[in-house]
Amino acid sequence: MNIAIVGTGYVGLVSGTCFAEMGIDVTCIDIDEKKIAELTKGKIPIYEPGLDEMVRRNIEAGRLHFATDLATVMPEVEVVFSAVGTPPDEDGSADLQYVMAVAETFARNLNKYAILVTKSTVPVGTAAKVKSAISKILAERGVDIEFDVASNPEFLKEGAAIKDFMSPDRVVIGTESDRAAKVLTRLYKPFMLSGERLIFTDIPSAEMIKYAANSMLATRISFMNDIANLCELVGADVNMVRKGIGADTRIGRKFLYPGCGYGGSCFPKDVKALIKTASQAGYDMKVLRAVEEVNESQKSILFDKLVQEFGPDLSGRTVAIWGLAFKPETDDMREAPSLVIIEKLLKAGAKVNVYDPVAMTECQRKLGNKVNYAEDMYAAALDADALLVVTEWKQFRMPSLTALRQTMANPLIIDGRNIYDREYLEEKGFTYKCIGK
Repeated sequence: MNIAIVGTGYVGLVSGTCFAEMGIDVTCIDIDEKKIAELTKGKIPIYEPGLDEMVRRNIEAGRLHFATDLATVMPEVEVVFSAVGTPPDEDGSADLQYVMAVAETFARNLNKYAILVTKSTVPVGTAAKVKSAISKILAERGVDIEFDVASNPEFLKEGAAIKDFMSPDRVVIGTESDRAAKVLTRLYKPFMLSGERLIFTDIPSAEMIKYAANSMLATRISFMNDIANLCELVGADVNMVRKGIGADTRIGRKFLYPGCGYGGSCFPKDVKALIKTASQAGYDMKVLRAVEEVNESQKSILFDKLVQEFGPDLSGRTVAIWGLAFKPETDDMREAPSLVIIEKLLKAGAKVNVYDPVAMTECQRKLGNKVNYAEDMYAAALDADALLVVTEWKQFRMPSLTALRQTMANPLIIDGRNIYDREYLEEKGFTYKCIGK
């Protein structure tokens, strides 16, 4: 089977590479000529564990190709996946210009039956707009060629994307065509030989599932952050609360970890987009508006704890930050709590030293020379009045406390991910603050 994937961002590149790994002939399309040239050499533009090796392996095997024009491969492919960006507009709605551009190219170069599958996260009703646009262009061309449109939302976690794609919890496909369902079942069969995780729905439901799933996960995070903040005020321990409620099988343990807020490319954008979709339909998503409000407030909590210790004027203070990416195993800093914290620290007059195992280059791209970039975690803490742990990278979990105590000017650790034991740190001479205790 030959397929094309338009868009070589996170979703498109991971999806294309994993399809190729299963023996499918894949061409990944992107209008960025420089990026395609680098990808052809096996150099990938994102950090995802194991992806670079898999890309090179499938290029060498002749199953993974890269090109800049969808039109060149349309005669051969059976399925075209649209994995282009849907950035939020100023009002929070998803910008569909790139999705519609793919639909136009598909329609102008369609010469036999093919399926256009939207993998990008798009509002409910997008597939209907795509189908209408394709039909209009085919009518303008004066041709009658069968095609189908489908929705196949992605559920990849950054840092574990290959595992998620190769062994998915579920694959959701929205389609109104038995023919398209059969083709897509054949495409996904190698990933789930038993087939029970392949879920077919109507197209609007498939489009809604992605937004509903991410919004539910964001809701759990904001709920636990709200509970954690209350625990601090009433003397409870949020870790004990988390274990107690997570043992309830109706609730479960996942996504009940309090912290300093969620970020990334999905949750913030998708929550905003679903709120906007509801507004356009005349409905107010009260719960999700609260989720968004709690999350934005939570991104300031480490700074607020620092101010409680030193006061609002941080002039002459040095603050170390461990972790810049919004989560471990990625260099993605989109909507990262670290950006909010750094902005507040700089505004308060602090000198900021930062370290992250993979996101330093991305931080330099975003912040330039506003902060000091340390060569390792201990260098970041040199002469620091406080250490803020923002991302729970594994290498931060068991630091040499002796080295850290000798390095820091003031032994204050503010843990935004609750990865340390308070009693042990206090025994070693540290002042320790965390979330929800």
